[in-house]
Amino acid sequence: MNKDSVLKKEFKKEDVARVRNLVNKDYTASTKQQSGYKKVLARHKEGDVWQESGKEWTIKNGIKQSITKLDVAKKALRLPLRCPNCGGPMKHHLAKKMYKIHGFCFDPCTVEMEAKLRTAGLYDQYEKRMMQGNMKTFIKDVEEWAGALVENVGQSYVTEQGDVEQWNSNNGKQKEILETVKQYTKQLQEHIN
Repeated sequence: MNKDSVLKKEFKKEDVARVRNLVNKDYTASTKQQSGYKKVLARHKEGDVWQESGKEWTIKNGIKQSITKLDVAKKALRLPLRCPNCGGPMKHHLAKKMYKIHGFCFDPCTVEMEAKLRTAGLYDQYEKRMMQGNMKTFIKDVEEWAGALVENVGQSYVTEQGDVEQWNSNNGKQKEILETVKQYTKQLQEHIN
């Protein structure tokens, strides 16, 4: 192969247009001329949100992405690599739990916050509020479990073999269990308040 032939290679118009579009961050621009039907394309920039084909779309980091209903939940559950408060790594085994509760890491942010509460004499109120929140969640879970237990009485279930089984039990027993659970949760509510 001749050295001159490699250096004299010309770029096609499409290659130049594609590079120009990438440099200008115009990712949807066409590089070829075509005849016939041409779809009208709307130009979207970074961060734009639009509806297309029944879906919601956006552009993040130059990439077209669909927006789902679960994006908010995913963002809430995502743990950052660094604490937003102090910038330290989120490596402690309690970091995820404290981030969900307070929005920052366990060590040093939560430890320092609790130390400040102790010196101000407010730690007992803080601790009581945290425990009450846990108890309220526990009471809600127990009530939901009891409600589901009573609701599922007399339901039919399909086994792995395809047989339909009717699981009947004594309705008085379920009502008795529900009444016991209500009394128990009432006692718990009294201790919280």
